Amino acid sequence: MEQESPFKGKTGLKRLWNAFNYSLAGFSAAFKNEDAFRQEVFLAIVLIPIALLLHLEGIKKAALIGSVLLVLIVELLNSGIEATVDRISLENHHLAKRAKDIGSAAVFLSLANVAIVWLLILID
Repeated sequence: MEQESPFKGKTGLKRLWNAFNYSLAGFSAAFKNEDAFRQEVFLAIVLIPIALLLHLEGIKKAALIGSVLLVLIVELLNSGIEATVDRISLENHHLAKRAKDIGSAAVFLSLANVAIVWLLILID
């Protein structure tokens, strides 16, 4: 029988508090260890206030901000994939390369999405 995580039994406010703390630890680890995440956070620090200051409808502001936040989400997932692959083995393996390349492609598409969304909204 597989052993389940000892953290799975938590419920209610204790579970929410633990999840919040794990999220903060994840943000901290990504910011500390991932150059790409830091760069994208700085991009978000610039773009999100610009989006808020633009005289646009709320839905357009939401699309601008959402596209930027999507980059951070995808980068966090990609960093998790990379850390997991590296934890399993640092040996060069075609499946490890494939996993990392696919994660990188997802980040690229999320960045392209930012450019497209911002361009389409700003030229409208």
